[in-house]
Amino acid sequence: MELSETIKERIEGWQKRALTVGVIAAAVSVAGAFLSPAQFFQSYLVGYLFWIGIAAGSIVILSLHHLVAGGWGFTIQRILESSARTIPLMALLFIPVVLGMKDLFIWARPEVVADDLILQHKAPYLNQTFFVVRALFFFLVWSVLYFFLTKWSADQDKNGDAALSRKLQRFGGPGILLFMITMTFATIDWSMSLDPHWFSTIFGLMFIIGQGLLTLAFATIVVSGLTDDDNLAAFVKKKHFHDLGNLLLAFVSLWAYMSVSQFLIIWSGNLPEEIPWYLHRSHGGWDWLVLFVVIFHFAVPFALLLLRRNKRRANILVKIAFGIALMRLVDLFWVIAPNFHPHGISVHWLDLVAPAGIGGIWLAFFFYNLKGRALLPINDPRLSEAAAHE
Repeated sequence: MELSETIKERIEGWQKRALTVGVIAAAVSVAGAFLSPAQFFQSYLVGYLFWIGIAAGSIVILSLHHLVAGGWGFTIQRILESSARTIPLMALLFIPVVLGMKDLFIWARPEVVADDLILQHKAPYLNQTFFVVRALFFFLVWSVLYFFLTKWSADQDKNGDAALSRKLQRFGGPGILLFMITMTFATIDWSMSLDPHWFSTIFGLMFIIGQGLLTLAFATIVVSGLTDDDNLAAFVKKKHFHDLGNLLLAFVSLWAYMSVSQFLIIWSGNLPEEIPWYLHRSHGGWDWLVLFVVIFHFAVPFALLLLRRNKRRANILVKIAFGIALMRLVDLFWVIAPNFHPHGISVHWLDLVAPAGIGGIWLAFFFYNLKGRALLPINDPRLSEAAAHE
């Protein structure tokens, strides 16, 4: 079943605007790369981690949906599938991170490693060749996961085979496990190793929870703009937005719990190899930024999402989701940027332009995927069961 012409035109309009913004911002970013290469790679990394958070996070949320088959999942299934299918694009966009390894990671600089016993000890793992090999492996695993999750769904659209639903459900559990393992190591490589003297066993899980939160916020925003599609409008009710709001509340709470747990464990331990990570982020203006994150990443959305009426009104829930998505970018900036500016906060114009360039291109590809299929998996027998239950 194809999209209505009205919805298809709307998605194409979003696609054109996203591509325009992306191309312009990318061109400006390239100019910035010549003016300040180090700053370009730093800003690019923040933007890249933000957008791959949605692309990769869609895989784990999609796997969770097939595992539990809740009604909320069917409302955003096509959005998650379209997002997950951007993984090959994100693999291509990882090339600048590889090119900027020496500007980003001190362990990639031989002269630094030669004078640092800790880096020499970690060299078998933290070296440029193995870093690239691991990244290729991560993208391969994620590509396999999204391929089967989207292929079986597409096959079911054509033939209505109920066995494919059971296959997707059985695939969900192992898919989540594989994703958690690979993304944990990817987080260590792409974020935690920016400060190779520091470590946290909870960091990868906290990062994954942030990706899940960002993905749900993004999916909520998109589905709210598509609810006048005939099939989607007949299925999506206030209850589904209420469920999405509850999921946002759960992920916000879990992210806050993990963040506070990491801080308390490190601070109470008071070990010299651990506490500098927080010290660099608690003075010189970074302390005000973390206060901003605490208030608007946790306190405000938590309070708003506690109210039932806010979760059942799409126009209010979308504003909350927008705020959460924006704060995910701010939080990533707070995590990444102090590695390069430990003595005080520094915001460069590339910190805005580089994420916009990546995002515009990513969104254009996402909307291209989205307009290719119906917004609901009509032939999935679990859809009618979920609708009847609702």
